[in-house]
Amino acid sequence: MPMVVKNNMMAQNTLNTLNKNSKSQQKNMEKASSGMKINGAVDDASGYAISERMRVQIRSLDQDFQNTQNGNSMLKVAEGAIASTVDILKSMKEKAINAANDTNTDVDRAIIQKEWDQMIDQIDDNANITFNGMTLVDGSKNNSVVNLDTTGQYKPGGNYSAFVNTQLGDETTGLTRLTDLTSKTGGSLGIVPSDRLVVSYSVNGSTFSSTRTVANLRVRNLLELPNPNAFASFVNDKDPDYSYIGKDRRGEDVYTPDGQNALTFASVRPGVQGQIQGLTIAIEDRNGNPKKSVNNVLNAFEEMIRGEDASDDNAMNFQIGTKANQAIKVGFQDMTAFGLGLRGKDDVSGAGSTYELPPGAGIKITTRELANAAINVVDAALKRALDMQTTLGAAQMRMNFTATNITTSSENVQAAESTIRDADMAAVMTAYTKDNVLTQAAQSMLSQANQTSSGVLSLLQ
Repeated sequence: MPMVVKNNMMAQNTLNTLNKNSKSQQKNMEKASSGMKINGAVDDASGYAISERMRVQIRSLDQDFQNTQNGNSMLKVAEGAIASTVDILKSMKEKAINAANDTNTDVDRAIIQKEWDQMIDQIDDNANITFNGMTLVDGSKNNSVVNLDTTGQYKPGGNYSAFVNTQLGDETTGLTRLTDLTSKTGGSLGIVPSDRLVVSYSVNGSTFSSTRTVANLRVRNLLELPNPNAFASFVNDKDPDYSYIGKDRRGEDVYTPDGQNALTFASVRPGVQGQIQGLTIAIEDRNGNPKKSVNNVLNAFEEMIRGEDASDDNAMNFQIGTKANQAIKVGFQDMTAFGLGLRGKDDVSGAGSTYELPPGAGIKITTRELANAAINVVDAALKRALDMQTTLGAAQMRMNFTATNITTSSENVQAAESTIRDADMAAVMTAYTKDNVLTQAAQSMLSQANQTSSGVLSLLQ
């Protein structure tokens, strides 16, 4: 090898090797200190992009989990308020049954009424429960309810409540005489012209009742209180299909569950204020003794459509997904005393109608007749409260399943991200040790390479 001084290639090659070893050592030190094999896009551009997307997903899933916890907390608050209302309604039914017993005097019933009124007030307090400043079960967070009132006469509009009896014979029509009524099995109910018909129901917190001799009364005349079509109408006169009930909150047709004929009465005014509730129909003989077997069939009316005020969709959406609109939607129905049919409102509407709505009042139990009517009103209120409680309970159960699924998803995505991003510390430290040794060796050899040029000086002396 020639001896040159201008270009020391041995030193240059050794320097290049030293630089490579130093850079490798520095990179491995960075990996060891951060615990990641990809610390930036320069390390692995595609791997870095995939890893970052996974990190976004992990953070989103963690927020989803927090959302489910917050949503569950809200649902528990609402469900707790309704549970309290259910307990109150249980007590109210006890009071109504007590007041319906003639062992009580009017003074006794007046005392019971005071307890009754306090319980109604507490139901309103329950409905005003709040979470994060939002009132939950006062009807302000309900699903959308279409306005089926096309006349513009009644404010606010909404849908029409409907009561259905599926226990009467299929041949029953509005023109069928009460004395000709049969059960679903075809047997005669045994109503005779001398029997008495006792009917009661409530509208806007006021109870209407009457006692009439059966005589030639027909089915369509059952609810003509205080005069024909004042508050309720016979639906089956308007449609040849007697399985038709009415329209629900979305404006869709509702039919009997089994598609069989049924007897249906609906309110003639839309919304909560115009709904009928606590419908009670009974037959007594001429001596005032109830015909229990007849009443079991004739009084088997169930509320199939609840009257609700027209409203926009204000239901709560709980975001539980990483994409837009991946949410659990829960509507909170009106659980106030007004919404449950236990109290009316004074701002009545319906000017120019056949019969004015009564001013707002509360359901009374000050007489035996009123107490009997109140029993069915409370039963209807209990059904509504339990339906809402069941809805919230089902939503809570779904939230729990969702939280478990989110936790599992977050764990799996994090495991996948780890395989891309995390460093194998054993391999990194092995490589770092190797680079450290090679760097020191290169430094030593660079020193030796630099010594070769000094040999030229001996030739120049």
